[in-house]
Amino acid sequence: MEENDFVSIWLEETGNPAIEKLAQLNLDVAHKTTAILTANGSTENDLASILDINPDEIKRWLMGRHVFSIKTINEINTALTEIAMNTKKPATVQPMH
Repeated sequence: MEENDFVSIWLEETGNPAIEKLAQLNLDVAHKTTAILTANGSTENDLASILDINPDEIKRWLMGRHVFSIKTINEINTALTEIAMNTKKPATVQPMH
């Protein structure tokens, strides 16, 4: 996340560990998603196409600026599994917990 990000500033001022943990979990989901896409030779646009979501929204997700619900994480996981199955490389998708 950017240093001047409003969430980072708020966390610095309030020091709420629950919010900090949630922000870190969302960033972890974004990083894992990016790593899986890269490992499978896929792009943000591939993920956007499978999820039927605007590619700009996917870019925001992968920058860690999105609060992921369990539903969204499951949808991403399903899409990444589909991407892995459609590549010639062995599947590298591991469930996100």
